[in-house]
Amino acid sequence: MLLDGDEWRAMFRGIESEAWRLETLPQYVVPQEVGEIEAYRAGKRIDPRTYSSSYTEDLKRLRAEGKRKGRVHVLAQPLSEYLRFEFWRYYAPHALAGEDVRILDVTGRDNPLQGVQDFWLFDRSTVVLMHYEEDGTQVSRELYEGDPAPFIEYQRIAEAASVPFLEYVRE
Repeated sequence: MLLDGDEWRAMFRGIESEAWRLETLPQYVVPQEVGEIEAYRAGKRIDPRTYSSSYTEDLKRLRAEGKRKGRVHVLAQPLSEYLRFEFWRYYAPHALAGEDVRILDVTGRDNPLQGVQDFWLFDRSTVVLMHYEEDGTQVSRELYEGDPAPFIEYQRIAEAASVPFLEYVRE
């Protein structure tokens, strides 16, 4: 079953304890980001400590309710321009607002999640597979009908092998 629109947004509204994401691509093509990427290229930056949006406010609400939102991005150096943009525009303010953003840098070492595609894991029971073109353009989101156990293990591996985003960018 493919998820879009209200069905997709309902996945996040229905979080009981956790929403977690694995990201594996060096670039995501998101048409709504074009203006922000141009601003980034022009040297314009937000202050992640004071930035506020509906997403950061939702992160704070979830955290206050004892719920967790997290992600691990698997990457290798050198960082793509898109990843540098994503670090500044999303990861920094989101981490400061309470999202558990982590980086699994596989530069010069084996990728423990080689071949695992992007996915969301909701409440350790529902998996949504994220399908992308080779250039990072999203094709679809598919509700996975099988056993979530392998994805729970992927999450465990990703979290154990990664470092918190704010620690990663300090190094």
